[in-house]
Amino acid sequence: MSSQKIALAQINPLLGDLRGNAKLITQSASEAFSQGAKLVLTPELSLTGYPPEDLLLRPAFIEAAERELMLLTQELAQFPDLTVIVGHPQKTLLGLQNYASVLRNGKIIAGYAKQELPNHEVFDEVRYFVPGNEPCVFECGGIEFGLILCEDAWHLKAARQSHDAGAQVLLVPNASPYHLKKESLRIEVLREHIAITKIPLIYVNAVGGQDELVFDGGSFALNAQGEVVMSMPQFETALGFVEANALGELTKGSLVAPSSIEAQAYQALVLGVRDYVQKNRFPGVIIGLSGGVDSALVLAIAVDALGADKVRAVMMASRYTADISWIDAQELAKNLQVQYDEIPISEPVDALEKALAEQFKGLKVDATEENIQARVRGTLLMALSNKTGRLVLTTGNKSEMAVGYCTLYGDMAGGFAVIKDIAKTLVYRLCAYRNSIAPVIPERILTRAPSAELRPDQTDQDSLPSYEVLDGIVERYMEQNQSIEQMIAAGFDPESVEKVTRLIKLNEYKRRQAPPGVRVTTRAFGRDWRYPITSQFRA
Repeated sequence: MSSQKIALAQINPLLGDLRGNAKLITQSASEAFSQGAKLVLTPELSLTGYPPEDLLLRPAFIEAAERELMLLTQELAQFPDLTVIVGHPQKTLLGLQNYASVLRNGKIIAGYAKQELPNHEVFDEVRYFVPGNEPCVFECGGIEFGLILCEDAWHLKAARQSHDAGAQVLLVPNASPYHLKKESLRIEVLREHIAITKIPLIYVNAVGGQDELVFDGGSFALNAQGEVVMSMPQFETALGFVEANALGELTKGSLVAPSSIEAQAYQALVLGVRDYVQKNRFPGVIIGLSGGVDSALVLAIAVDALGADKVRAVMMASRYTADISWIDAQELAKNLQVQYDEIPISEPVDALEKALAEQFKGLKVDATEENIQARVRGTLLMALSNKTGRLVLTTGNKSEMAVGYCTLYGDMAGGFAVIKDIAKTLVYRLCAYRNSIAPVIPERILTRAPSAELRPDQTDQDSLPSYEVLDGIVERYMEQNQSIEQMIAAGFDPESVEKVTRLIKLNEYKRRQAPPGVRVTTRAFGRDWRYPITSQFRA
């Protein structure tokens, strides 16, 4: 029985670079054609990148995409009888739609408009698109292929339409953002649907960082029994292949072993930093190094993402900085082979305190003096950024961001918050994971009590619950929407629950002013956390 080869183009589009994205599609088509493929599947909105957000409201953007699609259709004609599926926005009689066109021999032979428009978490497609309502089934090499888009695969309607229209194999282009355990969730949901439709499925996903989002790739194919017959790596571009016989049955191809949660999270952060820096054309990055675990992790991620020559570390010791912090920071920078500088902050802090002495007369020393130190550091880092063009990477984690254990215009000053969606307990696990590859983070950084070192003998737990307790409450309240009563019933003490949830509410104004950062959980502070700053409601 004859079979045909189908290529999955797991590409990394640059949003808005229509010509560059068209070249990526053409390059994938060329390689697939040379290896005997008859059909090439590219991700959702592969021509524009995803999500275009309010660019979709600009007529010039839509018109440019239309012109580029026509040009790409002609360019792909150089590969006779090769069918290529390309995602793009499309104006129709119904309105603007999230669309995929089927291209072959210089013509658009079919097309599909996405039916299920996600309007939850980080998605707001209802703002831009109107849904489609018709199936798309086309023939290629004697096989009837059904085409649906991303969110459609999480519902049964579109797949059933394709089945009823005669589809033997379902093709699913995606731009599916990553979060922890997302790859297993996709397969679980689609396997349940296959059990009903009995149609094998080929799923291609975009890869790359786009502002706060990271797309992890991890494309795969499931046969009619719901078995994974082919899978592709996460967090890297690739071209994969799967074969289908004349009956539409998929044969087994190459499989990629699943990664640990720590490996996935670390790779997501590396990819997010690399693409944010490179796609926005920054020449490199600057990181304030403290000798603590958060800045150590951010430095390691930056080096793995960009190379040591693009990373500069700055140690800004104060009168409260412990010798071991200074020693550990030096060792870390040496291990990672980055440029390392030291700028003491005692003199500028003294100058500010002297300037404010008259205004502060008779007032007790409090967090104000601590924040002055943090803001001096932020000012120094931003001055270096202005002078060199390099991007400042901030080092605050999700636990700190949740409860406001951070300083506006101080340690929050910068352009990209690498670990803003990484809880403190996960920070330690990611450091251990990175050290398992090569031991670059000094062990003492991982074992000493965490401290902001803004006053004598300070530790984080002077003003916060233990990070195990804090992270548990933040996850349940913020990511899972659990109630106060549910958290207390789960064993968290009422005082800690009250304190943490109160601090989350009080510090919304700070988080609104934080830089963007990589999203790796089901709910991050950013585009899928939309709580009002001004609100009197308390649970």
